[in-house]
Amino acid sequence: MIKNLADNQQKLFWVLHLGGWLAWGLVGKYAYTRAIMDEMVPNYFLYVMIIAFVGMVYSLVLRYLYRFMWHRPIWQQAVTFLLGSSAAGYAFIETRGFIYTTWFEKAKDMEAWADKVGEAAEMLQKVYFMESFTTGWLPMLVWSFLYFVIKYYQIFQEVQKSALKSAAMAHEAQLKMLRYQLNPHFLFNTLNAISTLILEKQTELANMMVTRLSSFLRYSLDNDPMQKITLDAELAALKLYLDIEKVRFEDRLSLELDIGDEARQALIPSLLLQPLVENAIKYGIARAEEGGQLRIAAKVFAGDLLLELSDDGPGVELVDGQIPHANGVGLRNTQERLQELYGVKHSFRLSETSPHGLTVNIRIPFETALK
Repeated sequence: MIKNLADNQQKLFWVLHLGGWLAWGLVGKYAYTRAIMDEMVPNYFLYVMIIAFVGMVYSLVLRYLYRFMWHRPIWQQAVTFLLGSSAAGYAFIETRGFIYTTWFEKAKDMEAWADKVGEAAEMLQKVYFMESFTTGWLPMLVWSFLYFVIKYYQIFQEVQKSALKSAAMAHEAQLKMLRYQLNPHFLFNTLNAISTLILEKQTELANMMVTRLSSFLRYSLDNDPMQKITLDAELAALKLYLDIEKVRFEDRLSLELDIGDEARQALIPSLLLQPLVENAIKYGIARAEEGGQLRIAAKVFAGDLLLELSDDGPGVELVDGQIPHANGVGLRNTQERLQELYGVKHSFRLSETSPHGLTVNIRIPFETALK
């Protein structure tokens, strides 16, 4: 209910406007006067409610004045604030005085009281005037101040919300760009392989590769790049990709999986592993005459999902954990996707596989669909 009220600025104004003046009348005027006065005029509570209503009306006039001046220069708003609240305060004092001396305590009765009190009456009248001035002008000043504070706060909130929305849209566009960039890269390599098979007149293998490519691309297009999938689903997609590669490598390519039961249900970005496997095959397995083995391991540790992908190919030279002068899409895009999604809550590390090869270690927060 409070959130709905905060989102509806019109309702919020009226709740604060009516509630504020009611609180001023009951506490700031009636309860305060009752506490310091031994005796009050008859129907004083009615008088307080009437002047509270008058205050509501005058401050409502101020609202429309401020709204009219809202898009003017700041100095004009400041002048309007001072003059408007002062004029409303003066009108509020005069109206209260007229109402009080006309219907609640007649002017002639006040004159009779002044004659009875004598010299002290003048001082008491000055004190009463100062109290009336303070309780008349100050509420208008406070109302005006709160109006501008709340109005500027709402504008700040709107600007902040707009900035967050723009950042989220840019973030989403960046992620989609990185994700979609993988498909043409993978497709180019696969079509190259199919072209080679056709040139070598291995039409049956080429046809099998086209069929498996179709299955993989259908899977890729059916998955929203902004959605995370379980590691189990990712491994199923990876199998479609490896089915394509096995057409080329046959028995020269083998895969070892070491996946913990809890890790299988972990959520990860879709097709996170495919470009890493593609890199391992292209720069590791394909360069070894006897082929090689890929190993994918995953486990949950200390609230994080730990992924490891390694090959036993010839390996590469690493400098500070990076491949110097690397210009491939796969590793770079994977790192950028992880940075966009997890920021400092992830790590991506390259190391050498013993006795030879390359190992990729990824650490991301452990999430499941049930969370």
